[in-house]
Amino acid sequence: MSLERLRQRAESDAKSSGCSESDAKSSGCYLNPDPEVLLDLLDGLKRNEERYGYPSCPCRLASGIFKDDRDILCPCDYRDPDVQKYGSCYCGLYVRKDVFESETPLQQIPERRPLAKQVKAYVESSERPPPPKANASDRPPAEALGNRLWYCKQCGYVCFREAPPYICPICKAKREMFAAIALDIKFRG
Repeated sequence: MSLERLRQRAESDAKSSGCSESDAKSSGCYLNPDPEVLLDLLDGLKRNEERYGYPSCPCRLASGIFKDDRDILCPCDYRDPDVQKYGSCYCGLYVRKDVFESETPLQQIPERRPLAKQVKAYVESSERPPPPKANASDRPPAEALGNRLWYCKQCGYVCFREAPPYICPICKAKREMFAAIALDIKFRG
């Protein structure tokens, strides 16, 4: 994937994120305004996508196991709370409007990823050679990963993943406002 395509995808993610222009607290979500930093981050995303077959965060160690790294697929699960509270995500790819406009300097962001996942990524990456480039047909079906449908009880947003997001990207409801959707599908023959 080209860097320009990654940039377009990141810009699209910023526009559709939980840090939308309508949120008065965050006042918008943008890509890092420093062209050198932005290029380095996009290059890191590109390398991770080539290495693992998915775009894991360029600033966090990935295990190479898709189901274990879902929380750090860019944009990661921690982006919206970090942008809201600190002005940027952990790696600095996404920033709040005031940071983008140089009104607020970037600050250090504490790591939100659980220590158990960090350790697992370190152990997995050090114990085996890098995995071959994955493609969609190599991945197990979503059900095998423990994914479920989750909906926001406040606005109706629906997502398909292992756990609900920390904050609803639409209405900003907390994780507790999500409920699992149980499906019972029967086929007639």
